[in-house]
Parts: sequence; structure tokens; C-alpha cells
Amino acid sequence: MRVGIDITKDNKRKLDELFKAFSITAEGMYIYICDMEHDVSRWSKSAVDFFGLPDEYMKNAGGIWADHVHPDDVDKYNESIDSIFTGNNNGHNMQYRARTREGEYVVCTCKGIVIRDSMGKPKYFMGAIKNHGIHSYTDNNTGVRSLYAFFEDLRTIFWNKEEAVIMQIGLTDFSRYNDVFGYSFGNRILQSIARMLGDMFRHTGEIYRLDGTKFAVISKVLKKDEMADIYKSIQKKSATDFMVDNERIAPSFNAGLIVVDQFDISDKTVYSCLKYAYFESKKHKLGDLVIYEDSITDIGRNKLEMIHSVRRDITKSPNGFYLCYQPVVHPVTEKLKGVEALIRWKNDKYGTVPPNSFIPEIEKDNLFPQLGNWILEQAMTDGLKLLEKYPGIMINVNLSYAQLEKSGFVNDVLDIIRKTKFPAENLCLELTERCRLIDGELLKNIMAILRDEGVKFALDDFGTGFSSLSILRELHLDIVKIDREFVKGIVNFARDREMIRNVAELVSCFDADLCVEGVEDIEMRDILRNVNPGSLQGYLYSKPVTIDEFMKLKF
Repeated sequence: MRVGIDITKDNKRKLDELFKAFSITAEGMYIYICDMEHDVSRWSKSAVDFFGLPDEYMKNAGGIWADHVHPDDVDKYNESIDSIFTGNNNGHNMQYRARTREGEYVVCTCKGIVIRDSMGKPKYFMGAIKNHGIHSYTDNNTGVRSLYAFFEDLRTIFWNKEEAVIMQIGLTDFSRYNDVFGYSFGNRILQSIARMLGDMFRHTGEIYRLDGTKFAVISKVLKKDEMADIYKSIQKKSATDFMVDNERIAPSFNAGLIVVDQFDISDKTVYSCLKYAYFESKKHKLGDLVIYEDSITDIGRNKLEMIHSVRRDITKSPNGFYLCYQPVVHPVTEKLKGVEALIRWKNDKYGTVPPNSFIPEIEKDNLFPQLGNWILEQAMTDGLKLLEKYPGIMINVNLSYAQLEKSGFVNDVLDIIRKTKFPAENLCLELTERCRLIDGELLKNIMAILRDEGVKFALDDFGTGFSSLSILRELHLDIVKIDREFVKGIVNFARDREMIRNVAELVSCFDADLCVEGVEDIEMRDILRNVNPGSLQGYLYSKPVTIDEFMKLKF
């Protein structure tokens, strides 16, 4: 909210007076003053700049700030704010992690108090936020260097052009230790891990505590193979000889590694690729070390440079990204039933780049939800044009698990629907294979809320890792899209034809339509018609094309 919008001069004057008075007693902290009756607030300019907030004056500042609070802390934060605004609490004193403009999380302590009027009605909520991340180079719990220090040292490496090997290492299922032994024991586990890493990398690497249960090691003397050998030693020690308070535990680790030997990219790009390698270790390699090999080959250098360019362009509105659309048709009449929106990126150096070349690396990046929202808004904007020509069609948009995990995702979707005036009943959100990674209850809640607004849901890539009978049973899906890998052999192999038939029958049991992707020719189409799918999609009807090209197609 900008000054002059939804705030009167009198309200602004009172906020400013209180803010000025309160600032005198809260030096070194971020100040906020909220007019609770009108839900308008003034925040410190330094907080606006550091955390990337919209303005010093904001409407619904509590909700805006909630989007910056770490997902693991946001429920506790929202509960406290709700109790304050419902009059059940006179203030709060709490600690949580908040996301900065750069996408990092810092620990903050927030203290606030409610000021009531003469009738006892809540009038103002005012308080101060202490940012423990500012100049906090040491993690308070483990005593090793902090995430803030990690990025400082990484930037120094780039400034001095020093080659280095960086490893991110973290625990699997850490919550079970907290559940069994309590949080204080969990903190001592992290302290023990920090000491173990310090011993393992004594004189060869610097240890850092990142967010949550993750650590990092930066070494300027070890080679990647030497780092890999030390990681094996860590795994062996944790399995056989890891003690905390005389309790033998066997923590499981995951780790990703990257070699920094080029300096025309950003530290954030390196961190994004490091997290991608760590993620691969955790989800697909059962904790084996994953080395981001791209950093040591000519092809890899181009890849890292490309990811850097992608990240840079996301921050520019985004720049260089555009959508293509592929038709989804009725299997018999071949009339248009819908379109699938597909992201593309074009760059002067790299040309037109398909999503598989950059999405996996940036999907864990804090910037990704920004791109996801742009895709949704652009698809709905283009969708209005398509609906004018083809009334009733469905616009399919792929979701990333990074979007679904982000606090405020549902509100983002609803805000975009309201902004574009796109009919929610013509929007179908496709859950991709990697969406299996988010919490099942969270996913069901998201779907239930959006479904109440009319939004449809499709399961993409059926037959791959995400797909199972339990998913079909637990999620209320409108469409199931079978992966093209299971379709390409139907002309030559009877077993593949029979499999498609069985899948179609299975999907119908759950009141969903089957969409078959990868339809390349008339022979495939004619075979598929015999299994009664709900729709077909593939190059037989059109490759993905821009909105202007699509408007020229005939269906």
C-alpha cells in the first residue's frame, strides 16, 4: 500500500507521531505501529529495505510479513497475530526466522504490545523486531559460523577469485529425534554434528550452520574427491560411533557438493546449484554425495552461466520468459477442450531454452515462486483471449512443489484470479511428479480451498514416481495425464495398448478423465480412441506455440 491509498491524513499523522516517539526508545531495532481499527501500519524503512517489503506504509502488514516468516514458524506466528487482533492477547514476545530480500532467513525476535482506548478497545499494536542476523557471524546454538557468514565468505571467494570446494550436508528425519527426546536434545545433536565436522575438517575447511539442520563446509585446500572421502567417513562414524549425552544414535545424512572455479556468475547461483545437488542426494540418492559435476566441464560452465542468467532474468519482471500453448482435444470430434501452458526462456546467448534445462536447478531457489506467479498471471491473461474464441475450454498450468510449499500460495492464486478476472472454473492446475515431495495434508488443504473456488486439478506424468493408487484415492482429481513414455509403444506392442486400456478404466473408477499425452500420428490416435480417453494431446494436433500462433489454429 502506498501513502494516500486506504489511509487518511489523520491516520497517517497519528501513526507518524507514535512511530517517531517509539523510535527514540528502540534504537537498533525495526519498529512497527499498526492502527488496528483500519489495519494500516508504518514500518521502519530499514526493515522495508532489508526484507523487501512493499512500503513503509502497508495495509494488512501482518499478512505481508507472514509471507516472509519461515514455513516452519509461520503457524505459530499467525496464531499469535490472530489472538492479538481478536482481542484475546495483549501482545507477543516470540522468535522466528524471516526471509530477507536476498532470499536468506535470519532469526528475529519480535516484541509487541496492544494499546487500548478509554473504552478498552484495541487501538494500536506497536512493537520492535530485533534482527539477530545482522552482523551475526556465529550461530548461537552450535558456535560455528552462520548463514550470514557463509554468504560473506562466499562473496569474498568470488571477489578474490579463489577456487574452492563447497559441500552442503544435512540430516534426514531430524524431527523424529525432537519427538522422542525433546528439542533440547535435538539442539545437542546439532552441536555434536558441528563438533564432528570441525574435527573432520580441522585445518582444511570452514564449517557453517545454514538454516534448519543443514551445515556447509568451504574448503580452499581440498579437492572434490578428498571432500567425498571425508563425507564417507562422516557416514561411517554416524552409523557406528555417534554419541549424544551417552545415547548412541545413528543419524542419516545427505550431501551435495559443487566446485567453484569460475567467477563470472553470482554466489546465489552457486548456492542454488549446491542446494539442487543436496536435494538430489536427499530425495533420489539415499544420502549418497551428489556432485554438481557441471562446474568442472565446459558444458557445465555454460550450464552454470545459463542458470545465473535465468536467475537474473527472473528478478527483471521476469525478462526473457514467455509461454507456449499446446492444444488438448476431444478424442473423437477433435474439438478443442483445453490448452496446456508451457514456460520457455529466450536469451541472446542461449537462444530458446526448454524448461527441463533450467527448472530442476532453480526449483529450490527462493526466486522460483516469483516466476511461478508470473506464469499463472500470464496464462490467465492469455486464457481470456482463448476463451473469447473457444468458450468453455480449460487452461492448464503446471505447478511446482516450491510454489505449493510457499506460505501464501493459495492467496497468490486467488489474487491473480481476481486481478485478471479469469473464471476460476476454467483453470486447471497440474500437479507435476515432484509435487509428491510436499506434505500430503498440506496438498489436500490447498486443493480443497481452491476447489471451492471452482479450480480444477490434474495429475501430470501418471506412471512416474509421483503416481500411485493411494494418490488417486486420496486426492480429488479431475484429470489424470498419462506420461508419454507409456504411449509411444502402443502401435507396435499389444501389452502397451492393454496397459493404456487398464489405466483408463482405473482412472474412471475415481471419477476422473484420462488425458493421453504424446499423440504423434493418426495411427496412435485411432488406437487410443478404442480405450475411451477423455482427451488427447500431442504433436499430431500442434507443437507448443505462442499465443499469437495459437489464435491462428483451427479446431
